[in-house]
This record gives sequence, C-alpha cells and structure tokens, in this order.
Amino acid sequence: MITPTQQEIVRQLASLCELAPDVRVGQLMAHLGFLGEDMFERNLWDIEDDDLLRVVERHAAELRQRQSNVA
Repeated sequence: MITPTQQEIVRQLASLCELAPDVRVGQLMAHLGFLGEDMFERNLWDIEDDDLLRVVERHAAELRQRQSNVA
C-alpha cells in the first residue's frame, strides 16, 4: 500500500517534470539525491519519505522562483 506521503512525493515529482521539461528523470533524481545529502546528510537510499518530500518541495520552490525571476 502506498502511503499518503509517498502519494504526495509521486504527485510532486510529476509537477517537477512539468516545471523542468528539459530535465530527464534520472537527472532529476540525481539532483534530489544531492539536495537530500545537503539537507539531511542522507542519500536517496537512506532518506526517510517525510524528508524526501521536504527535498522535493524545496526543489519545486527553487524552480518556481527561477521561473518568476525570468518572467
């Protein structure tokens, strides 16, 4: 069974793909891994879902900020 946190992560990953359509999924996951290590000192294998959600949310906020600065 997929938890609500996992559902939200998947939903937000789709949103990230829409925010950065030129980024391949592997690149996105690698970047999230780097952010996870920076924020929580854990790689993708070890990070808890709640923390990964925070990483995804941070990256989405950064992408939205960049887009608003360009517009």
